[in-house]
Amino acid sequence: MRTDGTSMNNDDDDFFKEMQDVKPLQREKRVVLNTSKIDKNTLKARQQAAQFEDVSLNDPLVDSAVEQLDANAMLEYQRPGVQHGVYKQLRQGKYSIEARLDLHRMTAEQARLTLYQFVRDCITHDIRCALITHGKGEGRANPAVLKSLVAHWLPQIDEVLAFHSAQKHHGGTGATYLLLKKSEKKRLENLELHQKRR
Repeated sequence: MRTDGTSMNNDDDDFFKEMQDVKPLQREKRVVLNTSKIDKNTLKARQQAAQFEDVSLNDPLVDSAVEQLDANAMLEYQRPGVQHGVYKQLRQGKYSIEARLDLHRMTAEQARLTLYQFVRDCITHDIRCALITHGKGEGRANPAVLKSLVAHWLPQIDEVLAFHSAQKHHGGTGATYLLLKKSEKKRLENLELHQKRR
């Protein structure tokens, strides 16, 4: 019994009655995939794979000697062998964006693991063009931290063919277009398709 004469059970009952309509807050998604071309089974398989894969065991990205970039610096990278016309199309934002990654409010370590897993998922699911939003960090003591890290990490991933700061309508210098190699499966499919045409 409590000092006011009511029992603890009544308090518990009242509490549960008051809380029965309360629902948990929804967390904002960091990675947004354009679902128009992706069926529900594929999305479910991605989610399950992401839950069980330990990225840290395979993550080759290193942070040493990162060049600190200006908040409005233009990011540009073209791996040798990438055709000029292909890079120009990427630069101008003319490729369809098939997947998106938002790194805002992440620590450097969270961003590193998330970026690496995002690229792995894109390769697995034959995504060729993606958009990474990293922000510019304007007005902060250390601006463009995530932007500088993204520019440092992406060339370390073999599957990255090219990247370039986005057009204004996609986030400008606070976002980056990413062009990836075809997966082995997609490359073989294209080879078979060209052989059938002969």
